[in-house]
Amino acid sequence: MGKVVLVTGVARQLGARFVRSVQRDPEVDRVVGVDAAQPEHSLGAADFVQVDIRQPAIARVLAECGADTVVHMDVTGTPLAGAGGRTSVKETNVIGTMQLLGACQKSPTVQRLVVKSTTSVYGSAPRDPAVFTETTSPKALPSGGFAKDAVEVEGYVRGFARRRPDVAVCVLRFANILGPSADSPLADYFSLPALPTVLGYDPRLQFLHEDDVVEVLRIAAQEPRRGTLNSGTFNIAGDGVLLLSQCARRLGRPTVPFLLPAVRWVGSALRTVGMSDFSPEQIRLLTHGRVVRTTQMRETLGFEPRYTTAETFTEFARSRGGGLLPPQALARTVDRAADRVAGLAHLVRPRPSSTPQSTPQSAPHEGRGADTEPKERS
Repeated sequence: MGKVVLVTGVARQLGARFVRSVQRDPEVDRVVGVDAAQPEHSLGAADFVQVDIRQPAIARVLAECGADTVVHMDVTGTPLAGAGGRTSVKETNVIGTMQLLGACQKSPTVQRLVVKSTTSVYGSAPRDPAVFTETTSPKALPSGGFAKDAVEVEGYVRGFARRRPDVAVCVLRFANILGPSADSPLADYFSLPALPTVLGYDPRLQFLHEDDVVEVLRIAAQEPRRGTLNSGTFNIAGDGVLLLSQCARRLGRPTVPFLLPAVRWVGSALRTVGMSDFSPEQIRLLTHGRVVRTTQMRETLGFEPRYTTAETFTEFARSRGGGLLPPQALARTVDRAADRVAGLAHLVRPRPSSTPQSTPQSAPHEGRGADTEPKERS
C-alpha cells in the first residue's frame, strides 16, 4: 500500500495548491483534504471531508483513511470569508491543533507530521539580534495574535514529539508569504493606496514566494533524500532582505510616517473599516523588522528557494498593478532631481586660485569686486 496523505486547511488557496501538487508524487496513492468550509479551489482527484478539526470527529476521519502522513496547514492569521473573526481563527489554530495531535497520537498508522508555522514566533523587538536562528530565543514573546497562536501550536507539537518519538515531526517556520495569489494581512497592507509607517524606522523584511511554500511542504512530507533530514524545525525564507522603503518604491506607493502611538490608532481604524488587519504584531514587524538565517534549510533539509526575497516581492508588486507613484516615473524624477543638484553644486563650487592667496604681491582676480579688500580699508 502506498502513502496516504491527510492535509488540513484545504479550503484556502495555498492548501488546495499543495493538495494538487502532492497528488503528482508517484509514491502517493491517496490524498484526503479536510476543512470546516467547502474549498473554493480545485482539489484535483483528492477526497474532501468536511470536518472541523476543533471537533473530536477528526480522530474518526484519520482512523478511517489510515493516513501515514499528516500535513497541518490549518494554522493561519486570517479567517475565511464568513467563517468568523479572530476568536474563530484562534480556536482553529490552538484547539484544532490539540485535537489533531490527539488523533495522531492514537493513530498507529501515522509516521510523519508536517506543521506549517511562522517566523513570527521570534517576535519583533528593539533588542532582537540582527539574524534569528532556529535555536534563538526571542527577547520578548509575542503577546497576542497569530504569533502567539504559533508559539502555542509549536509547544503542543513538541509535546507530541516527546510522546511519539517514532513519528518524524517537521516544523516549517515560514517568512512572510507573498505572491500573485497571496492572502495575508501583510499582502493587504501592501495593497493600500498609501502605506502608513512608523516615523524614524525602516525595518528589514524577508519574503517567501507561495510557489516555494508548496515545494518545501512537498519535500517535508516525503521520505528524506540521501544526505538530507526533514525532521526538526527549519526557518524558510528567500535569500536577501528588503527595507520597507524599498518595498514602497517598488510598489509605487507613497509612505505616510506617523509617530508610533498614531500608527496604533491608524491600525485600529483600518481594522474597523475592514481594509487591513493592521494588528499590533504587524505594527511591531513594520517597526523593528525580522530576519532569519536559513542555513539549516539548505544544508539539512536540502531545499533551495527558487525566488529570492526581492524576486518574490517583484512578482507580488506586478500582480497588484501600479500605485500612485509608478516606479519608472519615480526613478525618472529622482534622476532629474539628482542631475539638477549636481548642476547647482558645479555652479557654486569655488574656482581654484591661479596664485597662492598668501602671496602679498598677487593681484586680485579681475571681476572679483571690492568685497575682496579688507573691510578696514573701506
